[in-house]
Amino acid sequence: MARKLRVQYPGAIYHVMNRADRREPIFQDDADRQVFLETLAEACGKTDWQVHAYCLMPNHFHLVVETPHANLVTGMKWFLGTYTSRFNRRHNLLHHRRHGPAGARWRGFQSGKGVPRAGPDRSHHAGHCANAK
Repeated sequence: MARKLRVQYPGAIYHVMNRADRREPIFQDDADRQVFLETLAEACGKTDWQVHAYCLMPNHFHLVVETPHANLVTGMKWFLGTYTSRFNRRHNLLHHRRHGPAGARWRGFQSGKGVPRAGPDRSHHAGHCANAK
């Protein structure tokens, strides 16, 4: 069965989660986490995304992302591909282009349906969890 199309529209806010296959680590040290955050900042510059919260876990991550343009899918493709290349180059890993850190292929990223922006009469709070090592 084909995957459902992702709902994308300008101004959407998404909870995005991604992990590597086999639940292998996607960060080996703090330098990897720094490269990840720098790459995320570059993705934000290319896409105009606003990251409201993030959580980096040893084998996956969560983002709360607002997309002023309907570009979640193309932005995530660039972001994941670029981080994977940087991780593999840093750790001298030679894997097929589609393989993520530690040789694991990324599972397709999951995103919740876009939620409406909070109006002046409603508050919208994005949770933030600590950097896990």
